Amino acid sequence: MASTVLQFRDVSVVRDGNSILDGVNWSVASDERWVVLGPNGAGKTTLLQIAAAAMHPTKGEASVLEEKLGKTDVFELRPMIGFASTAMARKIPRNETVIDTVLTAAYSVTGRWNEEYEEIDTRRAQRVLSEWGLEGFADRRFGSLSDGEQKRVQIARSVMTDPELLLLDEPAASLDLGAREELVGLLGGYAASAASPAIVMVTHHVEEIPKGFTHALLLAKGGIVAAGPLAEALTSETLTEAFGIPIELTESNGRFAARAN
Repeated sequence: MASTVLQFRDVSVVRDGNSILDGVNWSVASDERWVVLGPNGAGKTTLLQIAAAAMHPTKGEASVLEEKLGKTDVFELRPMIGFASTAMARKIPRNETVIDTVLTAAYSVTGRWNEEYEEIDTRRAQRVLSEWGLEGFADRRFGSLSDGEQKRVQIARSVMTDPELLLLDEPAASLDLGAREELVGLLGGYAASAASPAIVMVTHHVEEIPKGFTHALLLAKGGIVAAGPLAEALTSETLTEAFGIPIELTESNGRFAARAN
């Protein structure tokens, strides 16, 4: 039976008098895969920071994995959350090997130091690398990888600890067409597995939504434009409202495209 992994109740975030999120009510179940869309400044990254237990709301209540933020030890909570983002990638030493980049997720650190890992950890890291198309990359240096390879290593790292919630902040950003399609295909296969955790992925482009995703959340100016099952929440009308220009959405074989109408 599905459980609730995220629950936002009237969540607002205010910085320097500016409202970043405004009265957001939203919930995510353990068997759901959400895409979060919206223009720059809509509040997407802030939403993800709260979901990652890295930020508390200014007002309202946020629960992550059934733990209320502000009344739980976030240092015990965070290892149960997989998080891949450009900001996280910047913390990974460029000379770190790929296998150590993935292994260090077990200690929630970036950069191998004096931690000790068991053989079972190494085997799991190697299996995760294989699942994300990174066979033979274990001894490569993180800084020597292409953008697409680095993105896949970040995701492999984020699932290393078998999280209950996976958060992806623009995983396909900056990738060329081939690398994007390779990553979107891998994400689609992962999302389709019943064994995978709940997933929340932020993106700017509907073309990056993998098959297997079930729900969409559209934000604009810190508020919700639409939220719910993909077919209901992601439409030409909701995209037009969120982005402020007429947009035509098309769908073919489970993939989407959008253009100004």
